[in-house]
Amino acid sequence: MSQNFLKPITACFGQPVAENPTQVMIEAAYQQLGLDWRYITLEVSPDDLAAAVAGARAMGFRGFNCTIPHKVAVIEHLDGLGESAAVMQAVNCVVRRGDQLIGENTDGKGFVEGVKKLRDPKGKNVVLLGAGGAARAIAVELALSGAAKIILVNRTPQRGLETKALLDDQLDVATELITWDKPYAIPEGTDFLINATSIGLYPDVGAQLDLQYDTLQAETFVSDVVFNPPATHLIREAKRRGCETLDGLEMLVGQGVIGVDYWAGTSPEPKVMREALEQVFAS
Repeated sequence: MSQNFLKPITACFGQPVAENPTQVMIEAAYQQLGLDWRYITLEVSPDDLAAAVAGARAMGFRGFNCTIPHKVAVIEHLDGLGESAAVMQAVNCVVRRGDQLIGENTDGKGFVEGVKKLRDPKGKNVVLLGAGGAARAIAVELALSGAAKIILVNRTPQRGLETKALLDDQLDVATELITWDKPYAIPEGTDFLINATSIGLYPDVGAQLDLQYDTLQAETFVSDVVFNPPATHLIREAKRRGCETLDGLEMLVGQGVIGVDYWAGTSPEPKVMREALEQVFAS
C-alpha cells in the first residue's frame, strides 16, 4: 500500500465543478498547519450516497463536506447531528468523532463567526434578504447567537413561510416575513442587512438587489454572501454610505476554518485561506 494512500483524507461529496475554490482554500490551510493531508472533490450521485458514506467510514476519512443534492439525504447515513444541523435538518460538514460520523452545518456558523469579529448580533435587529438554504442557515445561527428580531424578505412567500416556521417553532427570536414584490425600503433601526440570495454572483455581476438604497443608514452593518465578485453592488453602495461591511469571501473562509478545526482539531490562519481564494478568483 502506498504512503499516499495513508494520508488523512477529507473530501467534498457533490456535483462536479470545473474548479473547486474550497479545495484550494482548505489545502492551503493544511499546508499552513504543516499537515500532510489532502482534500479531494468526488462526484457522488444520489443513488451512490450510501456507498460513498460507507466507503468514507471504511477508509478512515477524517470527514467530508456535502453539497447539493446531499445535504438532507446524508442524514440517514450518519450517527448523529450537531445543534445547528439538527435544527435545520441539513448537513454540509461531516466529522469523524471516535468511531462515529457526526453531521454539522457550517453554512451559517462561518458567517456569524465572521460577523462577531466586527459586531455582536446579540439583541440586534436583522433584515435578511432571501429564504433559501444560505438564508435559513444564517437565520438559525443568528437566532442561536441571540438576535432579537429577524425580518425575512423573500420573493416566494412559501419558502419564506417555511423558514419563518422553523425559527418560530425551534428558536427564541421574533420574526417577520415581507413579500419582496417591490423595491424594499430598509426599516429604521436595522442593525444588520444581509443579502443571502445569489443576486450578483458571477457571471451576473451586473445584477442589483431591488432595494431603496437611499433608506440604508450608515449605522447598519451590511453583508453579502456572494463571494465572486467579493465587491458586489450592495457592498460598494454600503461602503459609499459609510456602512461597515463584510463580503462573501469572509463567509467562505469562516466555513473553511470551522471545517478544518472540526477535522484536524486545530484552527488555520484565515488570512492564508482568503489569500488562496483571492488567487483563484483573480485568475
